[in-house]
Amino acid sequence: MLDGYTHRDRIIKAALKLAETRGWRDLSLGEIAAEAQIPLIEFRKEFQSKAQILAAFVRAVDLAVLEKFPAPGPDVARDRLFDVLLTRFEIMQPYKPAIRRIGEDATPGEALQQLRPALKSQYWMLAAAGLSGEGGTGLVRVQGLLGIYGRVFRVWVDDDDPGLAKTMAALDKRLRRGESIMHGFERFRDGAESLLRGFGGRRKQRAEPQPEPATPDAGIPPAAPAQPA
Repeated sequence: MLDGYTHRDRIIKAALKLAETRGWRDLSLGEIAAEAQIPLIEFRKEFQSKAQILAAFVRAVDLAVLEKFPAPGPDVARDRLFDVLLTRFEIMQPYKPAIRRIGEDATPGEALQQLRPALKSQYWMLAAAGLSGEGGTGLVRVQGLLGIYGRVFRVWVDDDDPGLAKTMAALDKRLRRGESIMHGFERFRDGAESLLRGFGGRRKQRAEPQPEPATPDAGIPPAAPAQPA
């Protein structure tokens, strides 16, 4: 990841290096361009803000994770998600000092700008684990996974254990809790859909025209009553 062969990679690496040593809030695009040894005109072709640089870093991590998970494994969904997200934290490990400093210095506006890239990222983490992020249920999964990731991320930032023991424990705990909540949501969804289908069927039955009672054929008088013998 970030091999430095492209202007984009060099800019991201320069931004992270400067963020670690000098902070993020007052870091200018010109300083990042100078560190990357890229003319401003070439820098402008790649990025227009520091927020875009952060979003590109998130995307680079996504691609590095997806490269390691070309197809979902045979494990249960929770275990697959555990492997995917732990791999993500391991990939980001060399950049942790810079990430920690950015988190300390970023403004609320910059943090808000990262919401959309973060949601996209979790969509792809679900895909790497063989889970769908499509439709209403998929949206709940994406948002729920983002919440799990955000909480574990705060543990990871301060986890100085090379084996990431605290991160692994927090990730397992949050995924188990999320799995329970998701199962409850799916049961509620299935029950609601069944109820709506039944309600729709009853409405259809009431709306269908009922057959009219049979009447004597027109023009043919009814038979005369039988006379007593």
